[in-house]
Amino acid sequence: MQEGSFTWNRLEKKYRVLSKRLDSIWVILLLIAGVIIFTIDLGNLPLRDWDEGTVAQVAREIWQAPDGSLRWLYPTLGGVPYHNKPPLMHILIAFCYSLWGVHEWTARLPGAILTAVSVPLLYCIGREIFHQRTAAVYSALIYITMLPVLRHGRLAMLDGASVCFFMVMMLCTLRSRRNLRYCLGVGIGFGLICLTKGILGVLLGAIAFAFLLWDTPRLISSWYMWIAIAVGCLPVGLWYTAQWLHYGHTFTNVGMVDQSLSRIWQPVEGNSQPPWYYILEILKYIHPWLLFLFASFRLTWENRNLSWAKLVLVWSGLYLVAISIMSTKLPWYLFPIYPSLALALGAKFAEIENTPLLTSYPRLWITGLGILAVVATGGSIYYSFASPIKPDLQLIFAAVAGTMALGAILAERGDAQFLKVLLWGTYISLLLFVKSNYWVWELNENYPVKPVATMIQRANPPSQIYTFSDQHRPSLDFYSNRTIIAVNKPSELEYYWQYNGQPYVLLQEADQGKLKLNAVEIVARAEGFLLVTKSNSRI
Repeated sequence: MQEGSFTWNRLEKKYRVLSKRLDSIWVILLLIAGVIIFTIDLGNLPLRDWDEGTVAQVAREIWQAPDGSLRWLYPTLGGVPYHNKPPLMHILIAFCYSLWGVHEWTARLPGAILTAVSVPLLYCIGREIFHQRTAAVYSALIYITMLPVLRHGRLAMLDGASVCFFMVMMLCTLRSRRNLRYCLGVGIGFGLICLTKGILGVLLGAIAFAFLLWDTPRLISSWYMWIAIAVGCLPVGLWYTAQWLHYGHTFTNVGMVDQSLSRIWQPVEGNSQPPWYYILEILKYIHPWLLFLFASFRLTWENRNLSWAKLVLVWSGLYLVAISIMSTKLPWYLFPIYPSLALALGAKFAEIENTPLLTSYPRLWITGLGILAVVATGGSIYYSFASPIKPDLQLIFAAVAGTMALGAILAERGDAQFLKVLLWGTYISLLLFVKSNYWVWELNENYPVKPVATMIQRANPPSQIYTFSDQHRPSLDFYSNRTIIAVNKPSELEYYWQYNGQPYVLLQEADQGKLKLNAVEIVARAEGFLLVTKSNSRI
C-alpha cells in the first residue's frame, strides 16, 4: 500500500513538473509572438493625432527638462502644465528617448512591449480559471489576433499599458484565492493603472471587487487584501497630493474634473455617440471571432456557476455598461474588454476541439467564413487593378481570403483543425498588415504633417505659431517642436497679426485670400502650405 502511494506521489510530482515546464514554454512562445507582431516596423509610419502626438510631446518635454526641474513629477505640454493623465507612461517613453533618441518607434515602444507582455499574462489568467490548458492557449492567441488590440497596442498611447497592469491585478486576484501573498500584486497592479490612466483604475478595480464578491467573498474581508491595496494606493496618493500642493484648485478643477470626471456626463471635443456605439465597434472589428461570440457567451452563461464564467460576465458586462453610459465615447476606450471576450472565445474553442471528428458545426460559422473569404477575395482583386496598384493590400486581402476559405472548407467537413487555420492565418495576415503602410489608417484623413513640420523647423520661427484651421493637430506640434494654435475665425487671426510684434502664421495657399493680412512676407513654402510673417519694413 505504501509502495503504491509512493509511486502515485512520484507520478503526481512528475506531472506537476511537466505541467510547469509546458506553461513556461507557452509563456515564452506567446511572449515572442507578441513582441514580434507588436514591435515589427513600429516606426514605419508617423504618429497620428489625438493621444499619440500629445503623449510623445509630453514625454519629450520631460526628457528635455533640465536636471532638478521635477518635470517628471509636474509634466508640461507646450510649456503649460499637463493635467490630463499621470505621467508613468510618459516617463517610460522619455527614458527610451534618452537611450535611442526621439523617433516614432521610441515613442511607441513602451506601450507595444507592455501590450506584448499582456499576451502571456492572459494565458496565465486562463490557466488559473480553466481546467484545460487548451482554453488558455486559445484565449491568448485570439487576443493577439484581434485587430483593435493590435492597432491600439502598437500606438504611443496609454491603453495597452493600462490593460497590461489590469491583467497583473486580475492574475494576482485569482491567485490570492489560494495564496494571500498575491494580494500585494493586486495592490501594485491597481496602483500602476491609476498612475497610467487615473480614474480608469477605479472602474477596473471595481470589476475585480465585483468578481471577488461573487466568487470568493471571503477575500473581501481579508486584512491582507486591504493592506496590499493600501500599499498600492500609496504612490498614487502621493502623486495626487503633490499635484494638489503644487497647483492647488487648478489641478482639482482641470485635472480631476474637466479632463477626467467630466467625460462621464459631457462629451470631450464633440466625441459623443449613442449608447450602442461600442457594440457596433465590436461588431465591426473583431472578425472572424465575431462569428463565434454569441455561442461563446451562451456557453459562458450556461456555466455561470464556475469561476471562469463569473470572471468573463463581470469583466465584460460591467465594463461595457460603464463605458456605454459615459457621454464621451472613443474607440480605444474598448481596449480593456477584449481580454474578457478572448477568454469567452477560448472556452468555446476548447469545447469545439474536444468534440469528435466530423461533428456538424453551425451553418452560421461556415457561411460567415465563406462570406469573409468572398469579401477578402474581392478586396484583393480590386487592389490588383486599382490605380495605382497597391500590392501590400492585395497580398493582405489574399492572405485573409485564403485563411477564411480554408477555414470554411474544414468547418464544413467537421474538422476542428479549422480553428488552428483561422488563428495562424489571421496572425500572418495581421503581420502583413502591420508591415504595410496602412495600419494607421487615420493618417489618410488629413494632410501629412511631417513635410509641413520640416518646413517649420528649417524656418526656425518662435515656439508659438497660429494656423488658420478648425482642427488642432498634436502630431504637428510634436514634429515641428512648436505649439501650433488652431484658429478658425479670420477676425481672431487678423487681430493676432495686427497686434503681435513679430507674428508667424501657418496657412494653406488656398486660404491666403480669405484673410486680410498686411505686409505679408512668405518665410517658407511646402506641400501647399505657407509660413508667413510681417515684412521687416513694416514692423
